[in-house]
Amino acid sequence: MNIVLAKSAGFCFGVNKAVRTVYELLENGQSVCTLGPIIHNPQVVDSLAARGVTIVPSPEETPEGSVLVIRSHGVPRSVYEELDRLGMTYCDATCPFVAKIHRIVAVKSAQGAAVIIAGNEGHPEVVGIRGHCLGPVFVISASEDLQKLEEKKAIPTNVPVVMVAQTTFNMNIWEKCSEIAKKLYTNLEIFDTICNATSERQKEAIALSQKSDIMVIVGGRQSSNTAKLRDVCSRYCPTVLIETADELSAAMFRDMHSIGVTAGASTPADIIKEVLSTMSEIVNNTENEVKEAETVVAEETAAEAVPAAEAEAEKAAEPAEEAAPAKSFDEMSFEEALEASLKNLSTDERVHGVVVGIAPNEVQVEVVGRKQTGYIPVDELSATPNVNPADVVKVGDELELLIMRTNDQEGTIMLSKKRVDAMKGWDKVVEAEESGEVLTGVVTDVIKGGILAVTNGVRVFIPASQASLTRMEDLSPLKGQEVRFKIIETNKSRRRAVGSIRQVARDERKEKEAAFWAQAEVGQKYTGVVKSLTSYGAFVDLGGVDGMIHISELSWKRIKHPSEVVNVGDTVEVYIKDLDTEKHKISLGYRKAEDNPWEIFKANYPIGSVVTAKIVGMTTFGAFAQIIPGIDGLIHISQIADRRIDKPQDELEMGQEVRVKITNVDYEHKRISLSIRALLEESEKDEAADTEAVSEEVPSEE
Repeated sequence: MNIVLAKSAGFCFGVNKAVRTVYELLENGQSVCTLGPIIHNPQVVDSLAARGVTIVPSPEETPEGSVLVIRSHGVPRSVYEELDRLGMTYCDATCPFVAKIHRIVAVKSAQGAAVIIAGNEGHPEVVGIRGHCLGPVFVISASEDLQKLEEKKAIPTNVPVVMVAQTTFNMNIWEKCSEIAKKLYTNLEIFDTICNATSERQKEAIALSQKSDIMVIVGGRQSSNTAKLRDVCSRYCPTVLIETADELSAAMFRDMHSIGVTAGASTPADIIKEVLSTMSEIVNNTENEVKEAETVVAEETAAEAVPAAEAEAEKAAEPAEEAAPAKSFDEMSFEEALEASLKNLSTDERVHGVVVGIAPNEVQVEVVGRKQTGYIPVDELSATPNVNPADVVKVGDELELLIMRTNDQEGTIMLSKKRVDAMKGWDKVVEAEESGEVLTGVVTDVIKGGILAVTNGVRVFIPASQASLTRMEDLSPLKGQEVRFKIIETNKSRRRAVGSIRQVARDERKEKEAAFWAQAEVGQKYTGVVKSLTSYGAFVDLGGVDGMIHISELSWKRIKHPSEVVNVGDTVEVYIKDLDTEKHKISLGYRKAEDNPWEIFKANYPIGSVVTAKIVGMTTFGAFAQIIPGIDGLIHISQIADRRIDKPQDELEMGQEVRVKITNVDYEHKRISLSIRALLEESEKDEAADTEAVSEEVPSEE
């Protein structure tokens, strides 16, 4: 069995430039964060996260002292304006090919041209390109979209038109779109902005797939160019897309003789090597073949293939007239083909039905206007997995449903409630992204890299970095929880959405913080939760703001560490000792006046009292004894015995309990004098008095 690796597999120049930029900043000791994931590869993103690189959804959320890196996809003009307004330090790692498109659309739209972008609506690169247009702009993903624009007369006939493409756009579709655009617009200017590396990668993948029994595409599932490779290869042979070698299995290659392998532009060389090595073990390939494949990977590592790509990237943009069409059935991925086939089976028709029966595996429905018996399989009832049908519907409920399949012979109709909910819910999700509305959903799954939450029947992916205000190592406690989040990214063509719990939590925290500082005063009491401990104190979350209890304020007695008094997660009663409104720092008090040992001593131990004390310290001039916790007194060496001694250790030892008399108290300087000798002398006097009394009672002999 042969394994053939495409020469162009792996990092492209733009991706390598962006990743290399981040690593160089880290090597220089910089704190780094990226505006969105630096590339669409979860393994690379996780690796960078392990080195302290954080992801922020907007410039204003960049931690103080960090350098913000703009990823290779580029950003809208408004982001640069915001960065300048905030005076932030940032590093622009936009791919030169993408920056070239920005320049084209900015210049042409400023001259009055309408811009057509061939790409995936919602993709970061397309969002960035769109943000550099100064006039009308339209995004198309297929040739049919051009026809729709013309039917709507969206672009007046007297307006010049410029058409560009997302750098990773499908070449075949681009060519078809260009041919149609030339017929529709007489004053059209086409710029072929598909990256040469993307073009070559797709051509090579197609050629390899035509000679292979199966194609393996390696790359992130969120990567647009990786998805394109899967789509173009699936026309010619079975094709699988994997992110890591862990997803490979022997069943994939059963009865296969030739395996083709390629990888997306955001796939690092080490992952490709691991995939090749694992495949070789599975299919029992020879050692020589493995080494040869690994050599190819090493040669194609982006860091060593940069010079030629850099030279090409810096060339000026030149117009070209080429294009792209809508997907034919054989161009579709398996998932898209399945959806299309389902639509052809009398689907796309919505009906109303009344629930007449509920079973563990399905819901029976009487469909309005139909003679067939309708049923909803449990997996088409709700987006929530393993749901109990009785928890979703009840007999008599009226439902809007989608026909999935009709069986005229059996007289049944398979229906879906989940898909109708998703269609309605998707519109709400898209609106929420535009409006910034906070959505509520339930976490149904914890997956690699994040969690899935269902809202309005739509499953929203929430990355681990966006799942909480502070990064959680274990996301499993979130499963089954109701969460509030904002939509930060949508892919309308694939109906996929990305959400952020963290953004909502931050916004709420800012509101609480503003409300706190508007009314905060010294002396106010609060109930807070211990957030973290340091050697010098405990930080307490007061609900939107953090305050610190200094270690000296935690206890009236001396302690070595705050953990002797409080632990993380404890609920504590505190009061504000001091406020710094400029630096937004809050000093908190925790000790209660009534617990002050000096007040307890003053109330219960007047001068002359006799108490039992424990020896806790020795000096050359005496011994210290603890009367109550937090209060020690000094037994001067002259007061330890009723005779002269050389040192306290002659009579006392550490931990020994002794009876002492309080002979003097200096509250101003917090000093207490104790005496054992006074009690000994009093005892001697008492004994002498007793002896004298006894002698007086005894009669004398005469």
